[in-house]
Amino acid sequence: MLDEFSRSRLLLGSAAMERLSRAKVAVFGLGGVGGHAADALVRTGVGSFVLVDADRVSLTNLNRQLIADHAAIGRLKTEVMREHMLLVNPNVRVEEQPVFFLPDTPADFLCGCDYIVDAIDTVSAKLRLAQLGQEFSIPVISAMGAGNKLDPTRFEVADIYDTSVCPLCRVMRRELKKRGVPRLKVVYSREEPAKREDVPGAAEDSAKRETPGSLAFVPSVAGLILASEVVRDLTRGLLPSDA
Repeated sequence: MLDEFSRSRLLLGSAAMERLSRAKVAVFGLGGVGGHAADALVRTGVGSFVLVDADRVSLTNLNRQLIADHAAIGRLKTEVMREHMLLVNPNVRVEEQPVFFLPDTPADFLCGCDYIVDAIDTVSAKLRLAQLGQEFSIPVISAMGAGNKLDPTRFEVADIYDTSVCPLCRVMRRELKKRGVPRLKVVYSREEPAKREDVPGAAEDSAKRETPGSLAFVPSVAGLILASEVVRDLTRGLLPSDA
């Protein structure tokens, strides 16, 4: 019988699809990277999610974020993404955590999670997620910088200690080593940051000292790579190609 996952089942097989349907993935950050990761995971059959993001959809999100449109402006991203997921799979289970995750944020909602997708910007929070993954034995994949990039073909998957070029990776390597975290799977770009034009007022909706430029086809690719790695890890040994 045909269903929304029939085409996925042809490639992944019934055993892997069953595994995904029982999996619970926590997605931290629902912006240009995390939103596309979450969308790809629900379309591939992941059955349960915890969505963590305190932000609301803004006008400047429309150029790259999957859930952003004029009707969604001002609404919580967790709420909009949950509605979107239910339209894709009415049986999906979604827990909303509309919080700004920081190192001291209680993380009991990670109980029962099979994977953590880190698509947030704050370095201290990214470091904490890597530590929590180690403490709770939950695999983590972390997105490095996707802003000020033009070439989506430059993304790579690597352990954080094997990365180069990316300034965020450099900081993460140093700080993770201090914290005794021996490994972290990341998606990062070897592209040097592009030159940018200073546009008056462009940073008014951001708390960052320098708002990065962004495009529809760069963070989305990073998010899709994140999702593909999650699916591969969750279904390892179950795919027809593994037989």
